[in-house]
Amino acid sequence: MKILFATANINKSNEIKHLLPEEIEIITLKDIDLKEDIPETSDTIRGNALQKANYIKAHFNIDCFADDTGLEITALNGEPGVYSARYAGFQRSDEDNMTLVLEKLESHTDRSARFKTVIALKLNGTTHEFEGIVNGTILREKRGENGFGYDPIFEPENCGNTFAEMSIDEKNKYSHRARATTKMVTFLTKSLQ
Repeated sequence: MKILFATANINKSNEIKHLLPEEIEIITLKDIDLKEDIPETSDTIRGNALQKANYIKAHFNIDCFADDTGLEITALNGEPGVYSARYAGFQRSDEDNMTLVLEKLESHTDRSARFKTVIALKLNGTTHEFEGIVNGTILREKRGENGFGYDPIFEPENCGNTFAEMSIDEKNKYSHRARATTKMVTFLTKSLQ
C-alpha cells in the first residue's frame, strides 16, 4: 500500500517511517511536487488535521493522512496548543518558540504539559481519526541535540530524558505521534488483510 502523508516536515515523515511495516509505503508533499502551504485555519488540532487531509483529497484525489500536533501547557491554559508551530510568530522558529515558552513559565512551579497528535486518514472515501497523547514536564533549560520543535524542553513522564536526548526509535516508545501512528498502522494492517 502506498499512501500520502500530507507533510513537508522531513522530521515528522522520518519518525513515522520508522513505525510502518514494509507493506505500507508513504510519500510526502515533496513527492507530488506540492510547494504551497496547505491551509491550517482551524482553532483545534483535530480540525487542522482534517483540513489538511480534506485539502489533499479534494485537490489530488489520492488516499492520504495528515497530522496536527500541539503542546498544551497547564499553567498557560493549554497554550501554545494549535499555535505551537508559530507560537512566537510566523517565522516558525523552534528556538523562538522554546524561548517564549520558557519566558512565560519562568515564575510558574506547575510545569506540567502534554503533547497531543491527531491523525486524519482519508481512505477509500472514508475519514478515520487517531489520537495520541503523552504527558510530561517542561524543563527550565534545553537538553539534547536530536528531534525538533519543543523536544529539547519536554521530558515525558517516567522517562528522565527529553525527546531531544533520544534517538528516533527511543522517542517512538513514548511519543504522541507514535501513539497515534501505531493506532493508524493497526487499522491499515487490518484493512490489507
